[in-house]
Amino acid sequence: MKKTILAVTFILYALLTPPVFSQTHTYDLVIYGGTSAGVAAAIQSSRMGKSVVLIEPSAHVGGLTTGGLGATDIGNKSAIGGISKEFYVNIKKYYDKPENWKWQKKEEYFNRPGQSRSVEGEEAMWTFEPTAAKQVYEEMLAKEKITLVTGQRLDRKNGVKSQNNRITTIVMESGESYSGKMFMDATYEGDLLATAGITYTVGREANSEYGETLNGVQANHYNVTLKREVSRNAVHHNFIPGVDPYVVKGDPSSGLLPFIIEGGPGIDGSADKKLQAYCFRMTLTDHPDNRIPFEKPENYNELEYELLLRNYEAAKGPIEEMYPYGDPLVPWINTPMPNRKTDTNNQKGFSTDFIGQNFDYPEASYEEREAIARRHLEYQQGLMWTLAYHPRIPKEVRDVVSQWGMTKDEYTESDGWTPQLYVREARRMLSDYVVTQRDCEGLEEPVEDVVGLAAYGMDSHMVQRYVDHNGYVQNEGNVEARVKAPYPIPYRAIIPRKGEKENLLVPVCVSSTHIAFGSIRMEPVFMVLGQSAATAASLAIDKNVAVQDLPYADLKAVLQKDRQILEHQQQ
Repeated sequence: MKKTILAVTFILYALLTPPVFSQTHTYDLVIYGGTSAGVAAAIQSSRMGKSVVLIEPSAHVGGLTTGGLGATDIGNKSAIGGISKEFYVNIKKYYDKPENWKWQKKEEYFNRPGQSRSVEGEEAMWTFEPTAAKQVYEEMLAKEKITLVTGQRLDRKNGVKSQNNRITTIVMESGESYSGKMFMDATYEGDLLATAGITYTVGREANSEYGETLNGVQANHYNVTLKREVSRNAVHHNFIPGVDPYVVKGDPSSGLLPFIIEGGPGIDGSADKKLQAYCFRMTLTDHPDNRIPFEKPENYNELEYELLLRNYEAAKGPIEEMYPYGDPLVPWINTPMPNRKTDTNNQKGFSTDFIGQNFDYPEASYEEREAIARRHLEYQQGLMWTLAYHPRIPKEVRDVVSQWGMTKDEYTESDGWTPQLYVREARRMLSDYVVTQRDCEGLEEPVEDVVGLAAYGMDSHMVQRYVDHNGYVQNEGNVEARVKAPYPIPYRAIIPRKGEKENLLVPVCVSSTHIAFGSIRMEPVFMVLGQSAATAASLAIDKNVAVQDLPYADLKAVLQKDRQILEHQQQ
């Protein structure tokens, strides 16, 4: 297991200390961040005849799309166009080939219970294995003139060189530098925009700041001021009543169990600098010939899982009736993927989300982030072993979980564990337009500069774990609320405010509030925004203008020509 942890860390943040370079490379567009947005942006730039370099600080390209999130969070399939839709069409072409069905028959998968995103006969396919996503991206990139660089991390202290309010060069820790006419921050963390001095924020705004109801602390789902429920689903992903938070049950002097905060969660709707939880999306299988059984980590600490054990022990009646939703036994969402695999995600009170353990991540050094990611991995490995084999876990739960394991043919260098931490939210740019809950709900005036549509619900995972007024443990931060789907994302939300850098675009850490970002932050949307950002960058080069001064009519014409969806057609 120590070997597995080291291997994943190795992939996460480049292989070894790179040699020192001094060469400067010059391109039309320099993209920092090989996420899904970065990949789409690079492809679009190449197709528009621009020289482009795609720089990924780790060895992993494709972000969460190749990192285990194979259950595409769509919201509305009709909102996805351009290169994003092209990717999902190519996924279907991949699975149309019989040789790509090794562990399962194709018809068996499409008839499998719980598989609802992909429908046989559609032109696209929305569920896929990491290996499939990786191959499709590689084939799409190979057709273009794109320089791909991996294992090069931005010097976050002095790595952005500017002149006349324009970035001229970015410098890596290795000393390697990249000059360009336009730059793009396609990272989940927003490292380039922060180093460039762009205005941004981290954490949750107060509801009062933008006239929202679902932002800030969400400890209670009934808002006394508004006299209505603001989040009917705030009770999801929580503990059942009566779970004791203390090391010695009933004895506050014994101290709180791990990962519970001291004091209350804060006033409902108030701001803080805390983040919704991260995790690793897991690709599991129950096929005996492809399964790696869960292993107990070397530094396993049972106390870290005491709340999980107590949650089961607090159940009244059959374990299957503990929760009125989700899997009847196991705290996970096991969405079926092809070839008897899954995309496994967090569910219920104690699950794969490492709640409250990521607050420092956005501003942390590379080394500190590596430690945070490693700690998340160790936590999740310990969780899976506990669910599968710990004697205090109900036998009916152990019997189910122990049938599953990591996959031998995914992430082979790290025993089936993805190198991509699920960074659900980090920095968010603050520009001349901030997308808010009101945009998601269709309450704002229509925007004129649409560059893409978002359609998923406003979705925040839990943020912190605390002791409630009854003396029991609770999670805080979950919001699941509908949007008026699909709704527009304006061009102004993916570029810095006027007066800041004139040649930078930001398709991932877009200008939005915490709760609005919870809707925007979906991989298909990131690809849409990556393509739109690259289109704008290419046009700004051609017209020799700042991105803030690019005529929207010109941008719109090219986006429509390239099959971006800018307006929802009622069906």
